[in-house]
This record gives sequence, structure tokens and C-alpha cells, in this order.
Amino acid sequence: MKLTPKLNLDNLLEGCRAGDRKAQELLYKQTAPKMMVVCMRYARDRMEAEDILQLGYIKVFGKISEFRSAGSLEGWIRRIMVNTAIESYRRNLRMMNIVPITENEEQIAADFDFSRMGMQVLLKLIQGLSDGTRVVFNMYVMEGFSHQEIADSLGISAGASKSQLSRARAVLKQEIIKMEGIDYATYTG
Repeated sequence: MKLTPKLNLDNLLEGCRAGDRKAQELLYKQTAPKMMVVCMRYARDRMEAEDILQLGYIKVFGKISEFRSAGSLEGWIRRIMVNTAIESYRRNLRMMNIVPITENEEQIAADFDFSRMGMQVLLKLIQGLSDGTRVVFNMYVMEGFSHQEIADSLGISAGASKSQLSRARAVLKQEIIKMEGIDYATYTG
């Protein structure tokens, strides 16, 4: 297979299926930056994200022959990265810190617009969440999982998933308000 710098993902896919190491390297180089962003959202720090990324690509190259081209290759790789992050979370046997939510915190979390944040700032804030709230927040907000899917995946109740999401939003909002110099105790919306 003759490789050129402008190979598209379909050409790289065929090379990877044939076990071509150069095609694997090029696929990695082309997709890893986006996948690292996904891994960073789930990890506590860059080192953990890099571990998840590497484990994910081992799975990608081990299962590349199973990709059926029903969707995009990049989407398939992304799903593997998300699943690897979730597996890493479970494997490390981290206990979720389920904290009761007050009605006031639920209202604060529900009415706050996170979309005005810069991606790097929001990523840093997400990494600062406790393990349980960070995983649930990412699965629900970023990946679109339902609370029942999260519950099934993490071995918790759907109510616990909702509670963790609400807590994550409240904590993120509180941190953003602190960054903006607003008195959280008197903030009304």
C-alpha cells in the first residue's frame, strides 16, 4: 500500500485491517488529538488521559476488522475511547461520592448556561469534579447517554445518576461564579 500524507480515513482503514503498521501510525496521528480531548474529559489529569488513550488505541487496532462502516470510523473510535474511559473508572474501583442535593442547588444547576465557557477552562473545571460526578457529567452531557444507560453502565441507580449530574452542574456553576468574582450566596440567576 502506497501511503501519502493525504490519505483519507477509508484508505487508512484498509491498511489497518491488513496490519500495515504505517497505516496504523497515520490513523493514530490523524485521530489522536480529537480522541485525547475525549479522554481528558473523563480523566483526572493528563497522565490518566494518556493511559486511557493508549488502551483505547490498542482496542481500536485489535478490533479494526470488526468495524462495519455503518457509521464514521472516527465515531467508532470515539465510542471505543468513551467505553475505555468508563472501564478504566470501574477497574480502578473508585467509589462515587453521592452527595444529597438541596432544591436550591438543583435550581442553580438547572438554570446556568455553561456554553459561554472556553473549552480549556471548562475542561479544567470538569477535571476538578469528583470521580463519580465527572463520569456521569461526561456520559450525560457530552456523550448523550440516558440516566438509565449511565446507571446500567456504572452499576448505580438512575436516581443516583441524576443526583450526580445535578451535583456536577452545581459545582461547576459555583466554580465559574467564583472565577467571575460573583458572590455565590447572593447569586439569583
